[in-house]
Amino acid sequence: MSSPIHIRPLQSIGARDIQGLSDVLIDCVDGGASVSFMLPMSRAKADAFWHNTAASAARGERVILAAFDTETIVGTVQIILQQPENQPHRGDLAKMLVHRRARRHGVGAALLTAAEASALAAGKTLLVLDTASDDAERLYARQGWQRCGQIPHYALLPDGVPCATTIYFKFLRA
Repeated sequence: MSSPIHIRPLQSIGARDIQGLSDVLIDCVDGGASVSFMLPMSRAKADAFWHNTAASAARGERVILAAFDTETIVGTVQIILQQPENQPHRGDLAKMLVHRRARRHGVGAALLTAAEASALAAGKTLLVLDTASDDAERLYARQGWQRCGQIPHYALLPDGVPCATTIYFKFLRA
């Protein structure tokens, strides 16, 4: 990747965005990412997920950010804003996905920085996340996230093998 990465929120998500987001999701699941989906990962399953997620964003329940390399989506992350009434200060960082061809080029770090800024702008002062990826764990640690612990057999990898997940949190400051 030689083009600079641009991060932007997806306010209204069109067919081209759905295609790009689905391409990233399919690539990540095919690459073994434990992000709620099992193999085989179909285009229909990915598109349905993003249509539902776009509807949630349109209702103000979440923010969807996308990383672009020129005009192509190469990564995405979400901040789930809607929380129980006793947790108005908290958001969940979810579905941090970077296409395998764009990894190790700063896309994840740029998405994480933009997600934290978006959450803070939405009035969130605490973010939480879970991950089953060693590479993601290294990124979160470098970005100042605090590891809480690991839950064994939390989910399945796309091929059906059980995997642990690690929980992280970060306090946000203006």
